[in-house]
Amino acid sequence: MPPRHLLSTLIMIFSLGTLLSPVQSQAQSQPPYWTKAAPPTVARQELYPEVLNRKIYVVGGLLSPNTGFSAHFESYDPLNDAWTVLRPLPEARHHITLSAVKGSLYGVGGFTGGFPDWRAQSTVFIYNPSSNTWTRGTDLPVARAEGISAVIDHKIYLVGGRVRAAENARLFDDHIDSVRNEVFDPATGRWLARADAPTPRNSAASAVIDGKIYVVGGRQFFKNADGTTRQVNVPNLEVYDPKLDRWQTRSPMPQARGGLAATSLGGKLYVFGGEQWVPEQKVFAESWVYDPKIDVWKALPPLPTPRHGLGASAVGDRIFVFGGGTRTGGNAATAIHEVLVLPRDL
Repeated sequence: MPPRHLLSTLIMIFSLGTLLSPVQSQAQSQPPYWTKAAPPTVARQELYPEVLNRKIYVVGGLLSPNTGFSAHFESYDPLNDAWTVLRPLPEARHHITLSAVKGSLYGVGGFTGGFPDWRAQSTVFIYNPSSNTWTRGTDLPVARAEGISAVIDHKIYLVGGRVRAAENARLFDDHIDSVRNEVFDPATGRWLARADAPTPRNSAASAVIDGKIYVVGGRQFFKNADGTTRQVNVPNLEVYDPKLDRWQTRSPMPQARGGLAATSLGGKLYVFGGEQWVPEQKVFAESWVYDPKIDVWKALPPLPTPRHGLGASAVGDRIFVFGGGTRTGGNAATAIHEVLVLPRDL
């Protein structure tokens, strides 16, 4: 039998281990590696999460089947591996972006309707975490959905996505891909036009690194002469410098993917999952990291569960990847939550 002091030490270690979340306590090999965390409370896809005060916020999204869409709003606390349901969005949306500015969250644009009755919206909703309330903000100049948003110097940039081809557009096919780049300053309450993006696209992903916006992947929607349509992925990586109001093209992704997720950590861009429609329908598991200093992409361990329309957010030395669909299109939404653990010295 071990000495009393050793036995007490072993009991203490075991007790601490049981108090730690699955994300914190699971022993694995050398990073990078994937582990699991608590699932969101609702299965959904087409997510654009945001981090505020080291918590991850997720709003709206598509349900399964894809005729359903949501006003659901919740936050995830990585320290406690726990989700908290918050006051829902005033109106259900999917493909709505979420941006954090000075302690508030801005839900911008998005679609209403279940497929194919998608209609881009111009509304902006502002969430106050202290009071758990939403208020109405300044509408977009043009209704838009499936774009990306990013925050630099307390201003929100909205890039690309789909806009209505005509004001009465009410179907997915009634929208076109956009190169619009607009910035919102909460201090003035105004949206202003900035330099258009080089590539019109929807369902891209983005992250901010060193004061610049990195926009990657996505797809372009085409109508053929015979009336059929096709969606073609693009691998393009384009970088916007708001100080110069200028775009730069960098090395493209090794794979062209739409509906992917992205985040930044340690000065690098991380991308996950996605889907393609041509030449064959496919959902991706591959994950990549891009180093802006050397303009090079490298492979990461693939997602344990391939999916698209997922969300990704970095907190600490970990990247939390949640939700998304396991089949192409708007069905098969999940509440899967997988975590990429990275070396602390990145």
